[in-house]
Amino acid sequence: MNTAQHTKPDTAIPDGFMQDAKGRLVPVASIKDIDMARHDLVLELFQKARDLQAQMKDFKLAMLGDIGAFIDLAAEKYTVKLGGTKGNVSLVSFDGRLKIQRAIAESITFDERLQAAKTLIDQCIHRWTEGSRNELKVLVDDAFQVDKEGQISTSRVLGLRRHAIDDPEWKQAMEAIADSIQVTGSKTYVRFYHRTGQDEKWQALPLDLAAL
Repeated sequence: MNTAQHTKPDTAIPDGFMQDAKGRLVPVASIKDIDMARHDLVLELFQKARDLQAQMKDFKLAMLGDIGAFIDLAAEKYTVKLGGTKGNVSLVSFDGRLKIQRAIAESITFDERLQAAKTLIDQCIHRWTEGSRNELKVLVDDAFQVDKEGQISTSRVLGLRRHAIDDPEWKQAMEAIADSIQVTGSKTYVRFYHRTGQDEKWQALPLDLAAL
């Protein structure tokens, strides 16, 4: 029988002991040097990552404040409107080689009217000549499939509205989709781009560790 002592996460660890991954208290003297070295390295690097994360958060807040202040300045002093109706804006340096984009992405979902749209679409497909719009039927079936989390792909559903079909019932279904859209939140992104000349393509400045 295993008589090793187990501790809860909030239990104080006595001097001379460390807690292993199973919650057991292990004497420090019995821990291998390589295991201790690995533990110390992980703690050191993880703390540096936390510090970097905090710096990035501070940088983002300050950056969004500076961009917002500049937009207000342009609107008030120079009577210039920057960005679109949803808050997206691009700021380019005078030489055209550096660009900062602020983009606001909205999170959306659909309410119960989406099911009414699906019913109307199904009725359209049944009315149309068999075989002439099989590709569209596949698109519709794919659009209304749920993923592993039981969610419907918003991009696929909204993609149905790109099909210009002159059918009153189809148009009614597209209106139902539009009416069913509910904005559940938004997230602001800031991206940086650079290029060597005005005729060159913009290159993204990666701030993601995985992209470096």
